[in-house]
Amino acid sequence: MSQSKGHVDTDYLEMAARLLQQFKQRTYTLMQIQPSQCVLDVGCGPGTDTIPLAQLVGPNGQVVGVDYDVGMVAEADQQAAAARVSAWVKHQQTNVTTGLPFETNTFDACRSERLFQHLLHPEETLAEMVRVTKPGGWIVAMDTDHGTKSIDTPEVDIERRLARFATERCLNNGYAGRTLYRLFRQARLEEISVETISIPFTDYALCREANFLDRVEQEALSADIITTAELQRWRASLKDADVKGVFFASGTGIIIAGRKPNRKV
Repeated sequence: MSQSKGHVDTDYLEMAARLLQQFKQRTYTLMQIQPSQCVLDVGCGPGTDTIPLAQLVGPNGQVVGVDYDVGMVAEADQQAAAARVSAWVKHQQTNVTTGLPFETNTFDACRSERLFQHLLHPEETLAEMVRVTKPGGWIVAMDTDHGTKSIDTPEVDIERRLARFATERCLNNGYAGRTLYRLFRQARLEEISVETISIPFTDYALCREANFLDRVEQEALSADIITTAELQRWRASLKDADVKGVFFASGTGIIIAGRKPNRKV
């Protein structure tokens, strides 16, 4: 994580997509997409969302996905071709921290998912999302508040230290979810709606994978956040809960939607 904070591969994104499927659908609904519209997915990854969005706008519409990772963009193009939607879905490599390469008022709706947690200056990217959206169009974001993640264990002190380390040291903007309302208000979006989402984990192996526990633990150990003995106790407590069938963890995210004003503000 320290080499590239928050970097994930396609396998991880596929796993996350399964966990978040119902919430993804909710973001599509909040975008209020109509056939023939033009929509933007910022941080599109391997096309996980651009393909479903293509079904909503139809062949007379257009979906554009942007991502910093060239490999993700290539994979997204392959997925679009396999789904036979390449005619109206395109993906391009873009560094969103330096702006979006589109004209003002281009898209009917715009979304991002788990993007802001990676950004040092999310307000700048949101401003760009607002800029390229047409007046009256919807901007929707879903992101995690990593500070809310918790695991049931008798080793509460270790758990809290690891949780804070993961949130503050392993991501650029680990508290992103809780900041979305403020950012949307400051961007002067209208008709803002906010929803909380929660993911429970009773599968220990899945929780470790979804929350990068192997990497977090090792980096926390290297940073002297925990000792070797504490790491052993921590892992033993989680394995014990798993064996007894009582393992539980959870985390919270936010889905927010706002409409770009039809007037100048």
